[in-house]
Amino acid sequence: RTAVSGSEVFAAIKGCGGRILMRSPLLAWSLAALLAGAVTTTLADEIVSLASGRLIDMSYPYNADTIYWPTEKGFEKTTGFEGMTDKGYYYSAYSVKTAEHGGTHLDAPIHFAEGRHTTDEVPLSQLIGAAVVIDVSAGAEANRNYLISVQDITTWESNHGRLPVASIVLFRTGYGKYWPDRKQYLGTERFGPEAVVKLRFPGISKEAAQFLVDQRSISAVGIDTPSIDFGQSTHFEAHQVLLGANIPAFENIANLDQLPATGASVIALPMKIEGGSGAPLRMVGIVPE
Repeated sequence: RTAVSGSEVFAAIKGCGGRILMRSPLLAWSLAALLAGAVTTTLADEIVSLASGRLIDMSYPYNADTIYWPTEKGFEKTTGFEGMTDKGYYYSAYSVKTAEHGGTHLDAPIHFAEGRHTTDEVPLSQLIGAAVVIDVSAGAEANRNYLISVQDITTWESNHGRLPVASIVLFRTGYGKYWPDRKQYLGTERFGPEAVVKLRFPGISKEAAQFLVDQRSISAVGIDTPSIDFGQSTHFEAHQVLLGANIPAFENIANLDQLPATGASVIALPMKIEGGSGAPLRMVGIVPE
Protein backbone atom coordinates (compact mmCIF):
# COMPACT_ATOMS: atom_id res chain seq x y z
CA ARG A 1 0.00 0.00 0.00
CA THR A 2 1.38 3.38 -1.01
CA ALA A 3 0.78 6.47 1.11
CA VAL A 4 -0.88 9.38 -0.67
CA SER A 5 -1.33 13.02 0.24
CA GLY A 6 -4.49 14.60 1.54
CA SER A 7 -4.78 16.62 -1.65
CA GLU A 8 -4.69 13.47 -3.76
CA VAL A 9 -7.48 11.85 -1.76
CA PHE A 10 -9.48 15.09 -1.83
CA ALA A 11 -9.13 15.10 -5.61
CA ALA A 12 -10.46 11.53 -5.67
CA ILE A 13 -13.42 12.54 -3.52
CA LYS A 14 -14.07 15.60 -5.67
CA GLY A 15 -14.02 13.30 -8.70
CA CYS A 16 -17.25 11.74 -7.46
CA GLY A 17 -19.01 14.90 -8.63
CA GLY A 18 -19.14 16.42 -5.16
CA ARG A 19 -22.13 14.23 -4.25
CA ILE A 20 -20.62 12.93 -1.05
CA LEU A 21 -19.99 16.44 0.22
CA MET A 22 -23.74 16.88 0.41
CA ARG A 23 -25.15 13.47 1.31
CA SER A 24 -22.53 11.10 2.69
CA PRO A 25 -22.60 10.06 6.35
CA LEU A 26 -19.01 8.93 5.83
CA LEU A 27 -17.64 12.36 5.03
CA ALA A 28 -16.46 12.89 8.61
CA TRP A 29 -14.59 9.59 8.48
CA SER A 30 -12.98 10.57 5.17
CA LEU A 31 -11.85 13.96 6.44
CA ALA A 32 -10.57 12.48 9.70
CA ALA A 33 -8.46 10.03 7.72
CA LEU A 34 -7.08 12.85 5.59
CA LEU A 35 -6.20 15.02 8.55
CA ALA A 36 -4.55 12.09 10.31
CA GLY A 37 -2.19 11.72 7.34
CA ALA A 38 -2.52 7.94 7.40
CA VAL A 39 -4.50 7.31 4.22
CA THR A 40 -3.30 4.68 1.76
CA THR A 41 -4.27 4.33 -1.88
CA THR A 42 -6.33 1.26 -0.96
CA LEU A 43 -8.13 3.10 1.83
CA ALA A 44 -8.68 6.12 -0.40
CA ASP A 45 -10.40 3.94 -2.97
CA GLU A 46 -12.54 2.36 -0.24
CA ILE A 47 -13.56 5.74 1.17
CA VAL A 48 -14.69 6.94 -2.24
CA SER A 49 -16.55 3.67 -2.89
CA LEU A 50 -18.36 3.80 0.44
CA ALA A 51 -19.21 7.46 0.14
CA SER A 52 -20.71 7.26 -3.34
CA GLY A 53 -22.71 4.02 -3.13
CA ARG A 54 -26.40 3.17 -2.80
CA LEU A 55 -27.35 2.49 0.82
CA ILE A 56 -29.25 -0.69 1.77
CA ASP A 57 -30.89 -1.00 5.20
CA MET A 58 -30.00 -4.50 6.40
CA SER A 59 -31.63 -4.30 9.85
CA TYR A 60 -35.20 -5.16 10.81
CA PRO A 61 -37.07 -2.65 13.01
CA TYR A 62 -37.60 -3.48 16.67
CA ASN A 63 -41.30 -3.82 17.48
CA ALA A 64 -43.87 -6.31 18.72
CA ASP A 65 -43.20 -8.56 15.69
CA THR A 66 -39.43 -8.79 16.15
CA ILE A 67 -38.31 -12.42 16.22
CA TYR A 68 -36.26 -13.66 19.18
CA TRP A 69 -35.07 -17.10 20.21
CA PRO A 70 -38.08 -19.02 21.62
CA THR A 71 -36.71 -18.84 25.17
CA GLU A 72 -36.36 -15.05 25.13
CA LYS A 73 -38.96 -12.39 25.77
CA GLY A 74 -39.80 -10.09 22.89
CA PHE A 75 -39.11 -6.41 22.46
CA GLU A 76 -40.82 -4.10 24.93
CA LYS A 77 -41.41 -0.38 24.47
CA THR A 78 -43.14 1.70 27.12
CA THR A 79 -44.12 5.35 27.06
CA GLY A 80 -42.62 7.76 29.55
CA PHE A 81 -44.31 10.78 28.03
CA GLU A 82 -45.95 11.54 24.72
CA GLY A 83 -47.88 14.67 23.85
CA MET A 84 -48.06 18.38 24.43
CA THR A 85 -46.39 19.72 27.52
CA ASP A 86 -47.84 22.37 29.80
CA LYS A 87 -45.43 24.82 28.12
CA GLY A 88 -46.98 24.28 24.72
CA TYR A 89 -44.43 22.15 22.86
CA TYR A 90 -44.56 18.49 21.83
CA TYR A 91 -42.32 15.99 23.64
CA SER A 92 -41.94 12.21 23.60
CA ALA A 93 -39.68 9.78 25.49
CA TYR A 94 -39.82 6.00 25.71
CA SER A 95 -38.11 3.12 27.50
CA VAL A 96 -37.16 -0.08 25.70
CA LYS A 97 -36.26 -3.54 26.91
CA THR A 98 -34.60 -6.20 24.78
CA ALA A 99 -32.41 -9.28 25.00
CA GLU A 100 -29.01 -8.94 23.34
CA HIS A 101 -29.84 -11.67 20.83
CA GLY A 102 -32.97 -10.79 18.91
CA GLY A 103 -33.83 -9.04 15.68
CA THR A 104 -30.83 -8.08 13.55
CA HIS A 105 -28.00 -8.45 16.03
CA LEU A 106 -24.34 -9.14 16.71
CA ASP A 107 -23.00 -12.29 18.30
CA ALA A 108 -19.80 -11.19 20.02
CA PRO A 109 -17.13 -13.90 20.24
CA ILE A 110 -17.54 -14.23 24.01
CA HIS A 111 -21.09 -15.49 23.36
CA PHE A 112 -19.60 -18.96 22.81
CA ALA A 113 -15.91 -18.55 23.63
CA GLU A 114 -14.56 -17.62 27.06
CA GLY A 115 -11.94 -14.91 27.01
CA ARG A 116 -12.72 -13.74 23.49
CA HIS A 117 -13.98 -10.29 22.48
CA THR A 118 -17.01 -8.85 24.22
CA THR A 119 -19.38 -6.60 22.29
CA ASP A 120 -17.47 -3.44 23.12
CA GLU A 121 -14.12 -5.08 22.30
CA VAL A 122 -14.88 -6.18 18.73
CA PRO A 123 -12.55 -4.04 16.56
CA LEU A 124 -14.29 -1.61 14.23
CA SER A 125 -12.12 -3.04 11.45
CA GLN A 126 -14.13 -6.28 11.72
CA LEU A 127 -17.45 -4.45 11.50
CA ILE A 128 -16.73 -2.34 8.42
CA GLY A 129 -15.43 -3.70 5.14
CA ALA A 130 -15.87 -5.41 1.81
CA ALA A 131 -18.73 -7.92 1.75
CA VAL A 132 -19.20 -11.08 -0.26
CA VAL A 133 -22.58 -12.79 -0.56
CA ILE A 134 -22.68 -16.57 -0.97
CA ASP A 135 -26.12 -17.61 -2.23
CA VAL A 136 -27.22 -21.00 -0.88
CA SER A 137 -30.93 -20.33 -1.30
CA ALA A 138 -31.55 -23.24 -3.68
CA GLY A 139 -30.34 -25.81 -1.16
CA ALA A 140 -31.96 -24.00 1.76
CA GLU A 141 -35.30 -23.86 -0.04
CA ALA A 142 -35.24 -27.60 -0.65
CA ASN A 143 -34.11 -28.50 2.87
CA ARG A 144 -34.95 -26.49 5.99
CA ASN A 145 -32.09 -28.27 7.79
CA TYR A 146 -29.57 -27.36 5.08
CA LEU A 147 -25.96 -27.16 6.22
CA ILE A 148 -23.78 -24.70 4.32
CA SER A 149 -20.76 -26.67 3.16
CA VAL A 150 -17.15 -26.09 2.19
CA GLN A 151 -18.25 -26.83 -1.37
CA ASP A 152 -20.72 -23.94 -1.25
CA ILE A 153 -17.77 -21.66 -0.47
CA THR A 154 -15.38 -23.12 -3.04
CA THR A 155 -18.10 -23.08 -5.71
CA TRP A 156 -18.56 -19.37 -5.07
CA GLU A 157 -14.79 -18.94 -5.34
CA SER A 158 -14.69 -20.76 -8.66
CA ASN A 159 -17.00 -18.06 -10.03
CA HIS A 160 -15.71 -14.99 -8.22
CA GLY A 161 -12.19 -15.72 -7.03
CA ARG A 162 -10.77 -16.50 -3.62
CA LEU A 163 -12.48 -14.86 -0.64
CA PRO A 164 -10.72 -11.52 -0.11
CA VAL A 165 -8.64 -11.13 3.03
CA ALA A 166 -10.56 -9.35 5.81
CA SER A 167 -13.87 -9.71 3.96
CA ILE A 168 -17.26 -9.95 5.67
CA VAL A 169 -18.81 -13.21 4.44
CA LEU A 170 -22.60 -13.20 4.25
CA PHE A 171 -24.66 -16.31 3.53
CA ARG A 172 -27.97 -15.80 1.75
CA THR A 173 -30.44 -18.60 2.44
CA GLY A 174 -33.48 -16.68 1.20
CA TYR A 175 -35.23 -17.04 4.56
CA GLY A 176 -35.44 -13.28 4.90
CA LYS A 177 -38.57 -13.48 2.74
CA TYR A 178 -40.37 -15.13 5.68
CA TRP A 179 -39.77 -12.35 8.22
CA PRO A 180 -41.70 -11.69 10.51
CA ASP A 181 -43.71 -14.94 10.18
CA ARG A 182 -42.34 -16.94 13.14
CA LYS A 183 -43.56 -20.31 11.88
CA GLN A 184 -42.06 -19.89 8.44
CA TYR A 185 -38.87 -18.22 9.65
CA LEU A 186 -38.12 -20.39 12.69
CA GLY A 187 -39.99 -23.54 11.75
CA THR A 188 -42.24 -23.15 14.80
CA GLU A 189 -44.40 -20.43 16.32
CA ARG A 190 -44.16 -21.84 19.82
CA PHE A 191 -42.27 -20.32 22.75
CA GLY A 192 -40.26 -21.75 25.63
CA PRO A 193 -37.62 -24.50 25.92
CA GLU A 194 -39.92 -27.07 24.32
CA ALA A 195 -39.99 -24.98 21.14
CA VAL A 196 -36.20 -25.14 20.63
CA VAL A 197 -36.31 -28.78 19.48
CA LYS A 198 -38.81 -27.77 16.79
CA LEU A 199 -36.59 -25.13 15.17
CA ARG A 200 -36.00 -25.71 11.46
CA PHE A 201 -33.78 -23.37 9.45
CA PRO A 202 -30.43 -23.59 7.60
CA GLY A 203 -27.02 -22.78 9.04
CA ILE A 204 -23.28 -23.14 8.61
CA SER A 205 -21.72 -26.60 8.98
CA LYS A 206 -18.84 -27.16 11.39
CA GLU A 207 -16.64 -28.06 8.41
CA ALA A 208 -17.41 -24.82 6.58
CA ALA A 209 -16.79 -22.80 9.74
CA GLN A 210 -13.45 -24.55 10.25
CA PHE A 211 -12.52 -23.96 6.62
CA LEU A 212 -13.12 -20.21 7.02
CA VAL A 213 -10.97 -20.15 10.16
CA ASP A 214 -8.13 -22.39 8.94
CA GLN A 215 -8.00 -21.75 5.19
CA ARG A 216 -9.23 -18.18 4.79
CA SER A 217 -8.75 -14.88 6.62
CA ILE A 218 -12.09 -13.15 7.16
CA SER A 219 -13.35 -10.40 9.47
CA ALA A 220 -16.91 -11.54 10.19
CA VAL A 221 -19.75 -13.78 9.03
CA GLY A 222 -23.47 -13.13 8.68
CA ILE A 223 -26.68 -14.90 7.72
CA ASP A 224 -30.35 -14.17 7.03
CA THR A 225 -31.60 -16.72 9.57
CA PRO A 226 -31.88 -16.63 13.39
CA SER A 227 -28.49 -18.32 13.89
CA ILE A 228 -25.27 -19.19 12.07
CA ASP A 229 -25.94 -22.75 13.33
CA PHE A 230 -28.86 -24.63 11.81
CA GLY A 231 -32.08 -24.91 13.80
CA GLN A 232 -31.56 -28.52 14.90
CA SER A 233 -28.08 -27.88 16.29
CA THR A 234 -27.49 -28.95 19.88
CA HIS A 235 -23.79 -28.10 20.20
CA PHE A 236 -23.69 -24.90 18.10
CA GLU A 237 -20.46 -25.95 16.46
CA ALA A 238 -20.32 -23.09 13.94
CA HIS A 239 -20.55 -20.66 16.84
CA GLN A 240 -17.84 -22.49 18.77
CA VAL A 241 -15.44 -22.54 15.82
CA LEU A 242 -15.95 -19.04 14.42
CA LEU A 243 -16.46 -17.13 17.65
CA GLY A 244 -13.63 -19.13 19.19
CA ALA A 245 -11.39 -17.56 16.53
CA ASN A 246 -12.65 -14.08 17.52
CA ILE A 247 -14.78 -13.85 14.36
CA PRO A 248 -18.09 -12.08 15.19
CA ALA A 249 -21.39 -13.08 13.61
CA PHE A 250 -24.37 -11.08 12.34
CA GLU A 251 -27.77 -12.81 12.49
CA ASN A 252 -31.27 -12.04 11.18
CA ILE A 253 -29.87 -9.88 8.38
CA ALA A 254 -32.49 -8.06 6.29
CA ASN A 255 -32.51 -7.36 2.54
CA LEU A 256 -29.53 -9.58 1.80
CA ASP A 257 -31.01 -10.21 -1.63
CA GLN A 258 -30.21 -6.58 -2.52
CA LEU A 259 -26.45 -7.07 -2.25
CA PRO A 260 -24.42 -8.45 -5.17
CA ALA A 261 -22.08 -11.42 -4.82
CA THR A 262 -19.10 -9.04 -4.82
CA GLY A 263 -18.42 -5.33 -4.83
CA ALA A 264 -20.57 -4.20 -1.91
CA SER A 265 -19.36 -2.97 1.47
CA VAL A 266 -20.98 -3.31 4.88
CA ILE A 267 -21.10 -1.22 8.02
CA ALA A 268 -22.44 -3.24 10.96
CA LEU A 269 -22.40 -1.24 14.19
CA PRO A 270 -23.83 -2.73 17.39
CA MET A 271 -24.97 -0.98 20.52
CA LYS A 272 -21.74 -0.68 22.52
CA ILE A 273 -22.64 -2.81 25.55
CA GLU A 274 -19.66 -3.11 27.87
CA GLY A 275 -18.95 -6.77 28.56
CA GLY A 276 -21.87 -7.84 26.36
CA SER A 277 -22.23 -11.13 24.53
CA GLY A 278 -24.10 -9.45 21.69
CA ALA A 279 -26.21 -6.42 20.86
CA PRO A 280 -28.85 -5.01 18.51
CA LEU A 281 -27.17 -4.18 15.23
CA ARG A 282 -27.71 -1.37 12.75
CA MET A 283 -26.35 -2.80 9.55
CA VAL A 284 -25.98 -0.93 6.27
CA GLY A 285 -24.95 -2.29 2.89
CA ILE A 286 -23.30 0.02 0.36
CA VAL A 287 -23.62 -0.98 -3.28
CA PRO A 288 -21.52 0.96 -5.85
CA GLU A 289 -23.56 2.93 -8.36
